[in-house]
Amino acid sequence: MMTRLRNYFLTGFIVTAPLAITAYLAWSMIGWVDSWVKPYIPFRYNPDNYLPFALPGFGLIVALVVITLIGFLTANFIGRTIVNTGENILGRMPLVRSVYRGLKQILETVLSERSDTFKKVGLIEYPRKGLWALVFVATETRGEVQAKVDDDAGQTIAVFLPTTPNPTSGYLLFVPKQDVIELKMTVEEGAKLVISAGLVAPEYQQQTAALAAEAMNEDSQPARKSRTASSRPNK
Repeated sequence: MMTRLRNYFLTGFIVTAPLAITAYLAWSMIGWVDSWVKPYIPFRYNPDNYLPFALPGFGLIVALVVITLIGFLTANFIGRTIVNTGENILGRMPLVRSVYRGLKQILETVLSERSDTFKKVGLIEYPRKGLWALVFVATETRGEVQAKVDDDAGQTIAVFLPTTPNPTSGYLLFVPKQDVIELKMTVEEGAKLVISAGLVAPEYQQQTAALAAEAMNEDSQPARKSRTASSRPNK
């Protein structure tokens, strides 16, 4: 009886824990955006001033609408002129211009549809030979770093080595391209592998394909045998 109750509890925990954690993170995100946006909403347009309870998510909706509207206005000539004027003003500020240009370049690189940034997962030998670490491929090395290491290592690529169980922190490594073994798994599957400390491993597609091919061969063997028997002349 105790074993059965224990199994029921573990099954319920496996089902409810991911849902609870996901709901908590989503609720925290909504609350964080609301705390930033709602103070700037005019009094007459804020539903919290008319309802007996706070309306969660209204600040997030307003933020999405404002960001989309800014993107729409920036796409035309007048919007581009205003943005260029603002960038020229920021470009004359010694400290602010470095932060702004760096953040803009990072966002443009990450959000670009043509970029392959962080779309591949690989393996490198780290921290020594014989030990393998999971990395996310960032981009090919450019600029001074590539110029300095080109003679010794050839073409290098920048990879991000995440820490476990928190993949948001890690190390930036410049690794020779031939030393990186690219994997078939997606970035999401690689992140799950890192967060779970190796407990949640994605299914190996090549092994699955081999098993499927083997099953198809087994299914086709009786059909070939029946065709062979029917094609034999009757004595």
